[in-house]
Amino acid sequence: MNGDDIVLDVKDLKVYFHSDAGDARAVDGASFTIRRGKTLAIVGESGCGKSVTSYSILRLTQKPGRIAGGSILFRPSKGEPVDIASLDEKSEVLFKIRGGLISMIFQEPMTALSPVHTVGDQIAEAVMLHQNATKEDAMRRAVEMLSKVGIPGPEKRIKLYPHEMSGGMRQRVVIAMALACTPELIIADEPTTALDVTIQAQILSLIKEIQKDVGVSVLLITHDLGVVAQEADDVAVMYLGRIVEYSSVRSVLKDARHPYTMGLLKSLPSLAKQGERLPSIAGTVPSLTEIPPGCPFHPRCPYMKAGVCDIGGAPALDAVADGHTAACVRAGEIYNER
Repeated sequence: MNGDDIVLDVKDLKVYFHSDAGDARAVDGASFTIRRGKTLAIVGESGCGKSVTSYSILRLTQKPGRIAGGSILFRPSKGEPVDIASLDEKSEVLFKIRGGLISMIFQEPMTALSPVHTVGDQIAEAVMLHQNATKEDAMRRAVEMLSKVGIPGPEKRIKLYPHEMSGGMRQRVVIAMALACTPELIIADEPTTALDVTIQAQILSLIKEIQKDVGVSVLLITHDLGVVAQEADDVAVMYLGRIVEYSSVRSVLKDARHPYTMGLLKSLPSLAKQGERLPSIAGTVPSLTEIPPGCPFHPRCPYMKAGVCDIGGAPALDAVADGHTAACVRAGEIYNER
């Protein structure tokens, strides 16, 4: 894979939150790439660092959080690559990237939208800021984008306030705002969590359709492996701030190599398990200030081997198959044993 195929290249990203108990390592050396025009899903339990990773890409991490190391190399189709992690908070380059070349679909639309401005004004403002458009042109763009995301009567809807719309409609407005400036990458942070199942399917289908039409890349943050199977091209499984397995969606879901990924897949409900209790991963996620030595998953791992998994540093992502990596020192043994 050459550099032209990559829109975002994250290497050894570390995001720490300082506290009296020490630094909470929310992201602790995560590395991944997003292919141009494709969808990468980052999946894992709540608290594993998915959302912090996504916010860090746009430098939206709130204090006391800080990027403690690593690089976030953004490769726009026009212009030179930019390391977002190294930019100053008030950089003009960061301003152009944030909301312009990279946009975000937030988890809860009511917190993403201003309650005191119409949805039309909010979309138009983004267009005026990043494309130097007039108010009239920006409003026409707002109408166009509301129509594109399937909102009927967009000429009238642009005059509504967020509270006058349903949850599904508000999420469509957030998507319209994210697309208004024709970004090259969209970060979707659990975009359907606050919606009912029927609307979830509609929103996910909408994102997929727009991706095909526009050719935008997508970083999808989710804990739902069912969504991953339907929407993603590549998957990065995250645990305690680290990527523990990484490959194409088919390879990860059909041929998982890391015990954590195996545990997530076993906990999926299916028709074959009717009447049975779903298996769960034993134990709880350790404190971010007290990550165990060796493999961070070893206290919960059913394949844990004393003197092997609990010594040394955290395992690196190593190739376990063609285009498939896993951070487990016993990946080969476990695969042959199961």
